[in-house]
Amino acid sequence: MVLWTRLAPKPVEGGGMPDAAVAVEWRVAEDEGMKRVVKKGTSMAVPALAHSVHVEVAGLRPDRWYWYQFRAGGEVSPVGRTRTAPAAGSMPERLRYAFASCQHWESGYFTAYEHMAAENPDLVVHLGDYIYEGSPKPGNPRLHNSQEIVTLSDYRNRHALYKTDKALQNMHAWAPWIVTWDDHEVDNNYAGDIAEDKQTRQQLLERRASAYQAYYEHMPLRAGATPKGSGMLLYRNLSWGGLANFTVLDTRQYRTDQPCGDGRKAPCKEVFDPAATLLGAEQHAWMERQLGSSRAVWNILAQQVLMAKLDFQRGDGELLSMDQWSGYEACRNRVLQFLDQRKIANPVVITGDIHSNWACDLKLDWRDGKAPAVGVELVGTSITSGGDGAEAMKGIDDVYAENPHLKWHSARRGYVSCVVTPKQTRADYRTLPYVAKPGAPVQTPRSFVVEAGRAGLQNA
Repeated sequence: MVLWTRLAPKPVEGGGMPDAAVAVEWRVAEDEGMKRVVKKGTSMAVPALAHSVHVEVAGLRPDRWYWYQFRAGGEVSPVGRTRTAPAAGSMPERLRYAFASCQHWESGYFTAYEHMAAENPDLVVHLGDYIYEGSPKPGNPRLHNSQEIVTLSDYRNRHALYKTDKALQNMHAWAPWIVTWDDHEVDNNYAGDIAEDKQTRQQLLERRASAYQAYYEHMPLRAGATPKGSGMLLYRNLSWGGLANFTVLDTRQYRTDQPCGDGRKAPCKEVFDPAATLLGAEQHAWMERQLGSSRAVWNILAQQVLMAKLDFQRGDGELLSMDQWSGYEACRNRVLQFLDQRKIANPVVITGDIHSNWACDLKLDWRDGKAPAVGVELVGTSITSGGDGAEAMKGIDDVYAENPHLKWHSARRGYVSCVVTPKQTRADYRTLPYVAKPGAPVQTPRSFVVEAGRAGLQNA
């Protein structure tokens, strides 16, 4: 496990720490009262990492909860709770995890995390857009703390602002997190070293280096993820015994430019370019090795953008999103053909990004409603991004008619709660009727199950 904290008495004002290293004591215990301490040590919080601390604790017992606490000078942190994964080769009876994305500070309150914590998940998967980079817009429920962020100091203060949210703090202190990023951790719709706007390549890479640095400083990531210049190794594999394997992808850092001018477009020839990629050659090969060698019952691909093909134009022609896998047809086909040909066990793709819920079967033949599925995709809505939302997007009936693999859609806010057993995965879509003010109740408008050995979503 990785334990994380940051020393920041003035979090949104640069941290407020002296330009010197500070010793931080840490303890791990078997009880919430911190009486049965089983591991302890001291780490140095250094200015170069914004006085953040990433402690990699080894030698603990598998498949159990632990509590932890930090001390620096005369200050003592609240007690946090985390857990270890089951031992390799074991077969856990159950894994409960929740996944979320897109938590725009200005759009509302992070009430969804209060409900998520009440479900007591074993872990949380965050699929990107943990922060947003934009300027404050008067009239929103909450306001950002600066104009659009560009420098390392800007990104640090923006991460610190988000971390002041109590619901987010408590969720981090209640369960371990698996994190990956999307675009807004740097800049909207950037693609590798290509900016959406008129930034030069060099300007974007300098900005990306600052953004990646601040991201590492504020996330529970291992030392192996420490940024090097404008690059940072974020894709990785995590196992939950023999029950589930999480292949965590990075679809931003290595992608080629969005085709056809980005946005929703009729597909141009660049959509079918075999060299176009969301993953880059090295990550793609790594992903195939991980999936090909997995012996887990469930293979979960944690990634950012919609993989299923969704045509938003009814009748002749197609209208596709160029920022999603639909803009990279050959790349997507390679992934789905690999899942099919190698008979990868029970693939489940979990996705964020688009501020709405979607549940889809993944197919090689999208037009044939009777074609077999090679996997499923669960797309989770935003925590707040987009505001209160609605039951469904405008024109959703046409989208259903054009896409027989689409099983359900909602444009409310919330998260997805999953329970995994050796026999099935159950996904409960949790939604909130509003986020513009605190205190929203949670609802469960739809639930799906996937049976082990039988690809395709079924109503729960």
